[in-house]
Amino acid sequence: MNEKQTLKDSIFKIGRVTSVDGRLVQVKVDKTKNTSHLLYKGELLKNISVGGYVKIIKGFTKIVGKVEGEYVNEEKNFSSKEYASDKEKISRVLNVSLLGFFGEKGFERGIKELPLIDNECFLLESVEFSEVHHFVKEGDEPITIGTLSLEKGQEIKIGVNSLFASHIGIFGNTGSGKSYTLAKIYRELFEKYKNGENFKKNGMFILFDFNGEYAGEKCIVEGKKIYNLTTKKELENININEKFPLNESDLIDLELISILANATEKTQRPFLSRSLEFYKKVSVADNPLDYFKNTLKKRVKEILKMADKDKAHILIDYLKNILETQGTDISEALFAAIEWNNTNHHFMPRNGQSRELTDAEMEGTALYTSADNYQFPQDVLTKVIHFLYLQLVFDVYNDKAQNEHIAPAINKLKSKRKDIEKVLDTNSNQGNIFSESNFVIVNLKDVNLEMRKTLPLLLSKKVYTEHKQKHNKDEKKFLNIIVDEAHNILSQESFREAESWKDYRLETFEEIIKEGRKFGVFLTIASQRPHDISSTIISQLHNYFLHRLINNHDIIAVERTIAYLDKLSVEYLSILPTGTCVLAGLLAHVPVIVDIGKIEPKEHAPDNETIDLVKNWSDETIEI
Repeated sequence: MNEKQTLKDSIFKIGRVTSVDGRLVQVKVDKTKNTSHLLYKGELLKNISVGGYVKIIKGFTKIVGKVEGEYVNEEKNFSSKEYASDKEKISRVLNVSLLGFFGEKGFERGIKELPLIDNECFLLESVEFSEVHHFVKEGDEPITIGTLSLEKGQEIKIGVNSLFASHIGIFGNTGSGKSYTLAKIYRELFEKYKNGENFKKNGMFILFDFNGEYAGEKCIVEGKKIYNLTTKKELENININEKFPLNESDLIDLELISILANATEKTQRPFLSRSLEFYKKVSVADNPLDYFKNTLKKRVKEILKMADKDKAHILIDYLKNILETQGTDISEALFAAIEWNNTNHHFMPRNGQSRELTDAEMEGTALYTSADNYQFPQDVLTKVIHFLYLQLVFDVYNDKAQNEHIAPAINKLKSKRKDIEKVLDTNSNQGNIFSESNFVIVNLKDVNLEMRKTLPLLLSKKVYTEHKQKHNKDEKKFLNIIVDEAHNILSQESFREAESWKDYRLETFEEIIKEGRKFGVFLTIASQRPHDISSTIISQLHNYFLHRLINNHDIIAVERTIAYLDKLSVEYLSILPTGTCVLAGLLAHVPVIVDIGKIEPKEHAPDNETIDLVKNWSDETIEI
């Protein structure tokens, strides 16, 4: 070893290993290395401290650890001759957690070997420090997201592949910078590839914005497609461009209809399945309308021949839901011509004859003539409801279902019909929502609470299913579903009527997070309440940006489900300043604290600044 290397080692050496307990190592610091900084080649170097890194030399192996804590130890077996002062009998001891080692490929995470007692420990050199914080793999493209919080000036670059070909979680309390981080990483991505034709063709992004933070024309990227959905306006005042396009085939799906109807699993879902099979059967007929009308007229005759008065009147009410589409009540016209015979239990003509109705008399009733004049409604959901009622008539008539068990599902669907008409264009023939731009924003700010929970699920399932079906034909396509304020739809709580009902919201997103990678589909979720989100979803995320979390339940949830965090990073969570986060996950060799960089120009940042009360409340100063 030459004199230059000897001098270098003497400066960078900080102590020796005194204890090894698995990944936890204790290092006794040399008494000459207890200052805050060291002088080397005219430069001040930051000395070892909590949060810093040490290099442990074991033969030719360089093991890297992170300092998670320190304490002082007083040596009791000493004589006054051995120490010049009482300070010298105090030893500084570091608690170090092993992270990885320097190998042929540079820094690698994981434990290859454990150190031995008395192995020497050193500060990392600047090149080694940069290597530990180099998160861009060979062949990947870097984007800069900020700087290392504890080492100002040390840029943090991450690889496009490593970050975006993964599921991402961004968590933090309101005002901690969570939304800004989400905008920053996607702003950097679009800035890098904004002129790339393959990026525009093969990369698809859809963001569900609950608070309208990203709906500005220039937020993140210009030229994106924005759907400003609303349930606050009257239907006639809503422009077709304000609705999200949903084809008839998208809506005629058992799971989607079950979601909208809040259907119970054992009774209502099987009924919906039968109804949709009936719908599809009619749709492929040579003349669907005639098929439906003939079935409708057949049911009318069956009801008018019934011997059960109560059931007959219930079924007539169901038929009226189909036939009274123009707002006219057919009951008065119907019962002006026929009445119920209480003695013989059947319908009879109102002419004093106590006999059953003839075919001609039944065909002359308002019920039958209305069925003969029936036309399909323009709105797809109303059309579906008509099929449900006709199926319900058949099932109740044949004792295959109890009306009190099935009717609530149809009523739930009917209650959502107007809102669905306001936000969805179900007559659309648009095949691809990404045809205008590969970045789509769905603004839910003016949508009521129930539809806020429903729409992200419906639309996510639509784009995911379509992408999965096309994957075998085009494996270059990439889909990223971004959900801001994800606790609104990924909560573990379920408000469904039956406890046994599997919550479709979680089921759909858990499928995306478990299986999506195989189809090039990835999920980015941001939330201020990670405790409320399904632990299955959080634990399956690959990379995390963790901003300030105050609630203990949130911190525990994060610590329990994220394997990449060390003890020190967890302790930082409650005191992180705004705009600073812990970056952890597969892309990072070690958890690091990052100051997220500014979004320039400012107009590309999300609209989520806290109101300035002093500025708004102070009167303008008038100078004399």
